[in-house]
Amino acid sequence: MSRFMRGFFIVWVVLRFGLDALVLNSFEHRGVRALARVLTLGRRLDAPRGQRLREALECLGPIFVKFGQVLSTRRDLMPTDIADELAHLQDRVPPFSSELAVATIERALGRPVADIFTEFDRTPVASASIAQVHFAKLIDKHGQEREVAVKVLRPNMLGAIEKDLRLMRTMAVWVERLSADGKRLKPREVVAEFDKYLHDELDLVREAASAAQLRRNMADLDLVLIPEMIWDFCHPEVIVMQRMKGIPISQVDRLREAGVDIPKLARDGVTIFFTQVFRDGFFHADMHPGNIQVSVEPATFGRYISLDFGIVGTLTETDKEYLAQNFTAFFRRDYKRVAELHIESGWVPAQTRVDELESAIRAVCEPYFDRPLKEISLGMVLMRLFQTSRRFQVEIQPQLVLLQKTLLNIEGLGRELDPELDLWSTAKPFLEKWMIDQLGPKKFWQQLKAQAPLYATLLPELPRLLHDYLQAKREPEQHDLKLLLAEQKRTNRLLQSLIWGGLGFALGLLAMQMLIRIQTF
Repeated sequence: MSRFMRGFFIVWVVLRFGLDALVLNSFEHRGVRALARVLTLGRRLDAPRGQRLREALECLGPIFVKFGQVLSTRRDLMPTDIADELAHLQDRVPPFSSELAVATIERALGRPVADIFTEFDRTPVASASIAQVHFAKLIDKHGQEREVAVKVLRPNMLGAIEKDLRLMRTMAVWVERLSADGKRLKPREVVAEFDKYLHDELDLVREAASAAQLRRNMADLDLVLIPEMIWDFCHPEVIVMQRMKGIPISQVDRLREAGVDIPKLARDGVTIFFTQVFRDGFFHADMHPGNIQVSVEPATFGRYISLDFGIVGTLTETDKEYLAQNFTAFFRRDYKRVAELHIESGWVPAQTRVDELESAIRAVCEPYFDRPLKEISLGMVLMRLFQTSRRFQVEIQPQLVLLQKTLLNIEGLGRELDPELDLWSTAKPFLEKWMIDQLGPKKFWQQLKAQAPLYATLLPELPRLLHDYLQAKREPEQHDLKLLLAEQKRTNRLLQSLIWGGLGFALGLLAMQMLIRIQTF
């Protein structure tokens, strides 16, 4: 399809689903509304706007579906009803042919598939907009046969993405010009963020590296399994990893039949998430049920299995402190402290009045305390804080929006498994431990160890540095001393001159008086 035809099709879909109504003012753009009625005879706008937007994106294809999924995480930009509807988008993409998959593997790894794998299942087990997965077996470097999963990037993805991205940029410009809310919604910035997100996801080695980092971080927790990457067979277009076997977490009845402790499973999921967030600052940010299984193997029974690491979130120490203090202040009903944290973070303009922001935060948070703690959604609290902050021209950081989206996923999953789950009682120990670690001797010792290589380099240099410092400090003092001595010498010479001069003058007077007396006799 040519670029012109693709553009025409997009315009038709936009009009067919009434998306023009989301961005155009009906009185200022009557001509557009008339054109829409002509081009899309019989269109009906009875469905809610969020549903119409979701159906339009599904009609436009996988790249637009992926765009909707990313957009659903930007709840700081989207109205709640639209963000909730976009969160239901799923990749319903038919698999590409096994011949193309094999060709991609052989081109990327530089060897025939038969030389790499002892078995290769040509029927994919999963297919999405970016890649699909095949099961296989290979002989590892230790001579052992291993079951593996092979993730293969869809062919010609870069070209297709670039075409649709160019059209999205054009559409973003028009939305910004024609919509009253165009500047606030920042459509061009959103498309730019999506551009970065897609290009990151097209590099499968990046995903493999994220999985390896999570695997190391979670190794001592004994609650979650993450596949090992087979690095000898990893390429930007193909990654080979350990095959994981488990029951999808959405199949709760099967898990119960297998003997899994469902309430414990719910608590473990929350523990995993908060460990990744507050201990590591590196978390799996796409933890929907399709990416989570539960192991029923005897050696790892009841543990989570995480899959698909295309989206991960990172948090700085500042981000973690902001979150921990916000949650703690919220549950203490210390709304002034929540407002101060927003201002101290720099995300609210410095001239914002604390009392006004405090009042707005109290209005959205106080109703939660009419409910039991187990019914309070931390994800919803965070979302409402972001929405309130938007009124004060706050720029919410993308990593926190991604965290909020993941937290909503975790809460929904946890309470689906166990409706009695008290998320706060699970989260509180992590928050308290984090606060103690930030102020206690453990933090000091960690910082000392982190700086040890620098200290080890500096220690041998300390005598020379001290000598140079003292020498540099002494030189001005010696110079000043020389000047003082010279001045003192000049003063001494002047004094000597005055003394000798005075003495000579006195002797002269005495001589004159003696002469006068001699003459009088």
